Amino acid sequence: MTKRKFSFGPATLVTAAFIGPGTVTVATKAGASFGFVLLWALVFSVIATMILQEMTARLGVVGRKGLGESIREQFTNPLARGVAVILIISAIVIGNAAYEGGNIAGATLGIDAVFGEWFLAGTLNGWALLIGIIAFVLLWTGSYKLIERFLIAIVLVMSVSFILTFIITKPDFGELFSGLLIPTLPDGATLTVIALIGTTVVPYNLFLHASSAKKKWHDENDLPEARRDLLISIPLGGLITMAIISTAASAFFSKQIEINSAADMALSLEPLFGASAKYLIALGLFSAGITSAITAPLASAYALAGLMQLGNDMRYIKFRAVWIGILVTGVILASIGFKPISIIWFAQIANGILLPVIAIFLLWTMNQSFLGKHKNSITQNILGGLVVLVTLMLSGRSLM
Repeated sequence: MTKRKFSFGPATLVTAAFIGPGTVTVATKAGASFGFVLLWALVFSVIATMILQEMTARLGVVGRKGLGESIREQFTNPLARGVAVILIISAIVIGNAAYEGGNIAGATLGIDAVFGEWFLAGTLNGWALLIGIIAFVLLWTGSYKLIERFLIAIVLVMSVSFILTFIITKPDFGELFSGLLIPTLPDGATLTVIALIGTTVVPYNLFLHASSAKKKWHDENDLPEARRDLLISIPLGGLITMAIISTAASAFFSKQIEINSAADMALSLEPLFGASAKYLIALGLFSAGITSAITAPLASAYALAGLMQLGNDMRYIKFRAVWIGILVTGVILASIGFKPISIIWFAQIANGILLPVIAIFLLWTMNQSFLGKHKNSITQNILGGLVVLVTLMLSGRSLM
């Protein structure tokens, strides 16, 4: 039996989704405000993402189901099913409509930092419209492979942009490794930790990954390849986020320079490190925005299609209607002066609070008999339970 050559797959969509303007903004603020000390929270986030996304990959590859579809089938009581559907639609579909405004507006910040603002007819943001058109054309093709390849290319561009900027700023590696390995929670950092977790372990990615893994692979023999995809793509996303935190920490921590957004970082790096850093950050921010502008509507469509039995074919009109609604909402929000920074920050915290609920649904689903020998082992349940427990504790602390 010949060994399959590795290729990037659905886990890259997960990386493309969680490295959006929200991640760039939260990571920038984390580094600028607290230096390297919160990198441990990123390590936890990446490990938690891999634990949960491995379950969704298994659900798609072996169970041949999306997460929304599986949850609907497992709830036999109409009232319980109705509550679950309403909760998930609220968390995923309505939430993603707001996110999309932040994704598109965040992508425009990257272009604005280099080329300046561009408005049509006085009010319509030209950059937002252009990004919306690119996302629309890709999603309308209905070709999963085309979307996957485009996002892989953009993720690689984004990786190069942020990692090169990280190298330019010459971080203190002693402090960096200390922040990675020694958990520390400075005063006032709790919401930032929750936001870092909320922007990495994204609830809608659990729906996106299960459905895309189902399309990519076909039976349990493909599980090793699906796991290799996870082991490479998710840590790559963590590396990008680490580069952003470290860049902000090296350039701005304890230097009395106020940084409220990634766009601020792009502009502020120029006098410190030359124009190259500014252009790299701007390119990275644009790439982050456009990847999330594509994956958020797609994830919403997969989640709603599974829950409401709309069909998972990307060319179905009902499937298209969901992502078109999300995308149009995002373009409108980004075009009417929508200020993304505060909303993105709030949305990441909301994600951190909603995550335990969706993760509990996933854990319950992964213990059902339809998965046969591939249902969760005791170890997998313990690891998943620990992720849920930590996120519940952080969520409770933020609410208090």
